[in-house]
Amino acid sequence: MKKRLLSGVKPTGRPHIGNYFGAMKQFVDMQDDHDAHIFIANYHALTGIQDAKQMHENTIDMAIDYLAIGLNPEKTILFKQSDVPQVTELGWIFNCITTMPYLMRAHSFKDAEAKNKDINVGTFDYPVLMAADILIQDADIVPVGADQKQHIEYARDIAEKFNRTYGETFKLPNDHIIETVKTVPGTDGQKMSKSYGNTIPLFATLDEITKAVMSIPTDSTPLADPKPKYKEDTVYMLHELFTPMKKLNEVEDGYKNGGYGYGDSKKDLIENIDAYIAPMREKRAEIAKDTDMVTVILEEGGKKAREYAEKKMEDVRAKVGI
Repeated sequence: MKKRLLSGVKPTGRPHIGNYFGAMKQFVDMQDDHDAHIFIANYHALTGIQDAKQMHENTIDMAIDYLAIGLNPEKTILFKQSDVPQVTELGWIFNCITTMPYLMRAHSFKDAEAKNKDINVGTFDYPVLMAADILIQDADIVPVGADQKQHIEYARDIAEKFNRTYGETFKLPNDHIIETVKTVPGTDGQKMSKSYGNTIPLFATLDEITKAVMSIPTDSTPLADPKPKYKEDTVYMLHELFTPMKKLNEVEDGYKNGGYGYGDSKKDLIENIDAYIAPMREKRAEIAKDTDMVTVILEEGGKKAREYAEKKMEDVRAKVGI
């Protein structure tokens, strides 16, 4: 039997290439060989979005994004998190066996606390709801970026505690991280993140790509000189994601031998990013013309995910005595 894959992305606006290489691309690459369940995490998004119109639009847009990158609803169950209300029910049960000091160690909470002392309970409780998302579907593997690894550890810990307390119920999921793309650099050299304002949108136009790439800071090494630290160069690191191997070897030789400046490198990178993105961008534009079809795909996926979750919850309810 195929292993069950489960993951999701919050509908918090336009995805960027960091989201794509860190997680979304894996969904497409793995859907043929796995029983794939991919959800749009709109419950999670409520921690930051309190606007109904924006939430609805973001959710549909995210579904279109998934379909545009190649997710096939005949191979993958694509659904909204909110179409599986059992997940919040399970989240509450998990809350009752999870301690506050344990959750206070979560990276997501610490990051939020460092930025804002007025943190909502949803942000604090985020790892528990994520554990419910994963465990209610009996996921075997969860493709995530490196920064999400701790959440999978939390899901495993919570599953183990429930199993010890009430009897064997939940599988222990494993994360799936592709080491070569676990951290995609942003235009400022930091990890690509909307919060840093350093992203390249996944479906960016040529003008957007050009503006983003040209803004990447570089050192003052003259064009003619070799650049021995080229592997630390943000432009080169992005080349590794977008540039075909033959051309990448030429870029590398140019950096090593000199005569290939950062301006040349940026020009080539812009062309290669656009060549990679353009087919997905065009496909997205076509899918966006038929949002009714997108809604039907989400509803059908939600029904399948909900049916499985309800079977799981029948077992959970019996074991906890409710």
